[in-house]
Amino acid sequence: MSSTQGAAFLEQLQAAIPDGVVGQNLDAIDPWVEVSADGLLAVCRWLKDQSPVPFDSVQCITAVDWFQPDPKKAAKVSWDPHVELVYHLWSTVAKASLVLKVNVPRWKDDVAGRLPEVPSVACVWRGADWHEREVFDLSGVRFVGHPDFRRILCPEDWEGYPLRKDYEMPLEYHGIRGR
Repeated sequence: MSSTQGAAFLEQLQAAIPDGVVGQNLDAIDPWVEVSADGLLAVCRWLKDQSPVPFDSVQCITAVDWFQPDPKKAAKVSWDPHVELVYHLWSTVAKASLVLKVNVPRWKDDVAGRLPEVPSVACVWRGADWHEREVFDLSGVRFVGHPDFRRILCPEDWEGYPLRKDYEMPLEYHGIRGR
Protein backbone atom coordinates (compact mmCIF):
# COMPACT_ATOMS: atom_id res chain seq x y z
CA MET A 1 0.00 0.00 0.00
CA SER A 2 1.24 3.48 -0.81
CA SER A 3 1.11 6.18 1.88
CA THR A 4 -1.98 7.69 0.24
CA GLN A 5 -3.73 4.31 0.02
CA GLY A 6 -2.70 3.54 3.61
CA ALA A 7 -4.11 6.81 4.90
CA ALA A 8 -7.42 6.25 3.08
CA PHE A 9 -7.56 2.67 4.35
CA LEU A 10 -6.93 3.81 7.92
CA GLU A 11 -9.64 6.49 7.67
CA GLN A 12 -12.14 3.87 6.52
CA LEU A 13 -11.17 1.55 9.38
CA GLN A 14 -11.44 4.34 11.95
CA ALA A 15 -14.82 5.41 10.55
CA ALA A 16 -16.10 1.81 10.74
CA ILE A 17 -14.76 1.09 14.27
CA PRO A 18 -14.14 4.49 15.95
CA ASP A 19 -12.70 3.12 19.21
CA GLY A 20 -10.77 0.27 17.60
CA VAL A 21 -7.58 1.95 16.39
CA VAL A 22 -5.19 3.30 19.04
CA GLY A 23 -1.99 3.67 16.97
CA GLN A 24 -0.42 2.96 13.61
CA ASN A 25 2.61 3.09 11.36
CA LEU A 26 1.66 2.39 7.77
CA ASP A 27 5.08 3.48 6.48
CA ALA A 28 6.94 0.70 8.30
CA ILE A 29 8.46 -2.21 6.37
CA ASP A 30 5.60 -4.26 7.83
CA PRO A 31 2.77 -1.71 8.09
CA TRP A 32 0.98 -2.04 11.43
CA VAL A 33 -2.13 -0.87 13.17
CA GLU A 34 -2.50 -1.05 16.94
CA VAL A 35 -6.02 -1.86 18.07
CA SER A 36 -7.64 -2.01 21.49
CA ALA A 37 -8.34 -5.43 22.98
CA ASP A 38 -12.03 -4.54 23.15
CA GLY A 39 -12.08 -3.56 19.46
CA LEU A 40 -10.00 -6.49 18.17
CA LEU A 41 -12.85 -8.75 17.05
CA ALA A 42 -14.76 -5.94 15.31
CA VAL A 43 -11.59 -4.76 13.54
CA CYS A 44 -10.76 -8.29 12.37
CA ARG A 45 -14.27 -8.87 11.05
CA TRP A 46 -14.14 -5.55 9.19
CA LEU A 47 -10.70 -6.35 7.75
CA LYS A 48 -11.95 -9.69 6.44
CA ASP A 49 -15.46 -8.86 5.28
CA GLN A 50 -15.78 -5.11 4.62
CA SER A 51 -12.31 -3.71 4.00
CA PRO A 52 -11.43 -2.53 0.48
CA VAL A 53 -8.43 -4.85 0.94
CA PRO A 54 -9.99 -8.10 2.18
CA PHE A 55 -7.58 -9.78 4.58
CA ASP A 56 -8.68 -13.37 4.16
CA SER A 57 -5.89 -15.08 6.08
CA VAL A 58 -4.07 -14.86 9.38
CA GLN A 59 -0.50 -16.04 8.82
CA CYS A 60 0.81 -15.87 12.37
CA ILE A 61 -0.13 -14.76 15.86
CA THR A 62 2.57 -14.31 18.43
CA ALA A 63 3.25 -12.47 21.68
CA VAL A 64 6.08 -10.32 23.00
CA ASP A 65 6.55 -10.02 26.76
CA TRP A 66 7.57 -6.42 27.41
CA PHE A 67 8.96 -7.02 30.88
CA GLN A 68 12.36 -6.28 32.37
CA PRO A 69 13.05 -8.69 35.26
CA ASP A 70 16.17 -6.84 36.45
CA PRO A 71 14.98 -4.04 38.80
CA LYS A 72 17.91 -1.73 37.92
CA LYS A 73 17.24 -2.05 34.20
CA ALA A 74 13.46 -1.87 34.73
CA ALA A 75 13.87 1.56 36.33
CA LYS A 76 15.38 2.83 33.05
CA VAL A 77 12.80 1.57 30.55
CA SER A 78 10.26 3.97 29.08
CA TRP A 79 7.32 1.53 29.00
CA ASP A 80 5.14 -0.21 31.54
CA PRO A 81 5.31 -4.02 31.53
CA HIS A 82 2.76 -5.52 29.12
CA VAL A 83 2.24 -8.27 26.56
CA GLU A 84 2.03 -7.27 22.92
CA LEU A 85 0.07 -9.59 20.64
CA VAL A 86 1.10 -9.44 16.99
CA TYR A 87 -1.21 -10.66 14.21
CA HIS A 88 0.20 -11.02 10.68
CA LEU A 89 -2.62 -10.81 8.13
CA TRP A 90 -2.56 -11.47 4.39
CA SER A 91 -4.85 -10.59 1.50
CA THR A 92 -4.58 -13.13 -1.31
CA VAL A 93 -6.67 -10.87 -3.57
CA ALA A 94 -4.56 -7.72 -3.12
CA LYS A 95 -1.29 -9.53 -2.30
CA ALA A 96 -0.94 -7.21 0.68
CA SER A 97 0.04 -7.74 4.29
CA LEU A 98 -0.91 -5.96 7.47
CA VAL A 99 0.20 -6.37 11.06
CA LEU A 100 -2.22 -5.83 13.92
CA LYS A 101 -0.88 -5.18 17.41
CA VAL A 102 -2.81 -5.43 20.67
CA ASN A 103 -1.28 -4.45 24.01
CA VAL A 104 -2.62 -6.06 27.17
CA PRO A 105 -1.39 -5.88 30.77
CA ARG A 106 0.87 -8.76 31.83
CA TRP A 107 -1.72 -9.77 34.42
CA LYS A 108 -5.46 -9.19 34.37
CA ASP A 109 -6.47 -6.50 36.88
CA ASP A 110 -2.77 -6.35 37.91
CA VAL A 111 -3.18 -9.56 39.92
CA ALA A 112 -0.14 -11.80 39.42
CA GLY A 113 -1.14 -15.13 37.91
CA ARG A 114 -4.43 -13.90 36.39
CA LEU A 115 -3.93 -14.18 32.65
CA PRO A 116 -4.78 -11.25 30.37
CA GLU A 117 -7.71 -11.83 28.02
CA VAL A 118 -8.53 -10.91 24.44
CA PRO A 119 -11.31 -12.19 22.20
CA SER A 120 -10.49 -15.14 19.98
CA VAL A 121 -10.38 -14.41 16.25
CA ALA A 122 -10.72 -18.09 15.32
CA CYS A 123 -14.35 -17.31 14.41
CA VAL A 124 -13.02 -14.88 11.77
CA TRP A 125 -10.05 -16.88 10.48
CA ARG A 126 -10.15 -20.61 11.27
CA GLY A 127 -6.35 -20.68 10.97
CA ALA A 128 -6.08 -18.62 14.17
CA ASP A 129 -7.06 -21.69 16.20
CA TRP A 130 -3.60 -23.21 16.66
CA HIS A 131 -1.80 -19.85 16.75
CA GLU A 132 -3.93 -18.72 19.70
CA ARG A 133 -3.37 -22.01 21.50
CA GLU A 134 0.38 -21.64 21.05
CA VAL A 135 0.35 -18.07 22.39
CA PHE A 136 -1.69 -19.23 25.40
CA ASP A 137 0.60 -22.19 26.01
CA LEU A 138 3.89 -20.31 25.80
CA SER A 139 3.03 -16.70 26.72
CA GLY A 140 -0.02 -16.98 28.96
CA VAL A 141 -2.74 -15.01 27.16
CA ARG A 142 -6.33 -16.30 27.35
CA PHE A 143 -8.40 -16.12 24.14
CA VAL A 144 -12.04 -15.76 25.16
CA GLY A 145 -14.44 -17.71 22.95
CA HIS A 146 -11.80 -20.02 21.50
CA PRO A 147 -13.38 -23.25 20.17
CA ASP A 148 -10.79 -25.67 21.63
CA PHE A 149 -8.87 -23.87 24.34
CA ARG A 150 -6.18 -26.17 25.71
CA ARG A 151 -2.42 -26.38 25.66
CA ILE A 152 -0.84 -27.40 22.37
CA LEU A 153 2.91 -27.76 23.06
CA CYS A 154 3.29 -28.27 26.80
CA PRO A 155 1.51 -31.00 28.78
CA GLU A 156 -1.85 -29.99 30.26
CA ASP A 157 -0.41 -30.03 33.80
CA TRP A 158 2.61 -27.85 32.94
CA GLU A 159 3.00 -24.87 35.25
CA GLY A 160 3.84 -21.46 33.86
CA TYR A 161 4.43 -19.98 30.44
CA PRO A 162 7.95 -20.53 29.06
CA LEU A 163 8.16 -17.36 26.93
CA ARG A 164 7.38 -15.05 29.84
CA LYS A 165 10.57 -13.26 30.84
CA ASP A 166 10.06 -14.11 34.50
CA TYR A 167 9.49 -17.83 33.83
CA GLU A 168 11.62 -20.21 35.86
CA MET A 169 12.23 -23.66 34.40
CA PRO A 170 11.23 -26.34 36.92
CA LEU A 171 14.02 -28.49 38.27
CA GLU A 172 11.96 -31.61 37.65
CA TYR A 173 8.71 -32.73 36.06
CA HIS A 174 6.89 -35.84 37.31
CA GLY A 175 10.04 -37.01 39.09
CA ILE A 176 12.32 -36.52 36.06
CA ARG A 177 15.18 -34.16 36.78
CA GLY A 178 15.72 -31.65 33.98
CA ARG A 179 19.02 -29.98 34.70
